[in-house]
Amino acid sequence: MGKKGTEKKVPLRQCTGCREMKPKKELIRVIRTPEENVELDVTGRKNGRGAYICFCAECLRKARKSRGLERSLKIHIPEDIYDHLEEELNTLDTEK
Repeated sequence: MGKKGTEKKVPLRQCTGCREMKPKKELIRVIRTPEENVELDVTGRKNGRGAYICFCAECLRKARKSRGLERSLKIHIPEDIYDHLEEELNTLDTEK
């Protein structure tokens, strides 16, 4: 028998693409910086309003179609930014 409360809680976040709750470590953070830029935050520690997305381009496409990222970040995201995010995500996906 272990002490009560010794199990660490795993922080959960919702993917803005597939809308599933997953452990924070399984998702990547997309942020709106104070300068109004949208970028991937691999470290999860950058300043700015954040939204989470799975490590797959399919979830990014779903978030793009439903405008889920735009709602979460409270900013209009141009198509070229989505394309850039998808390229970065594909690069990260091949490194994993």
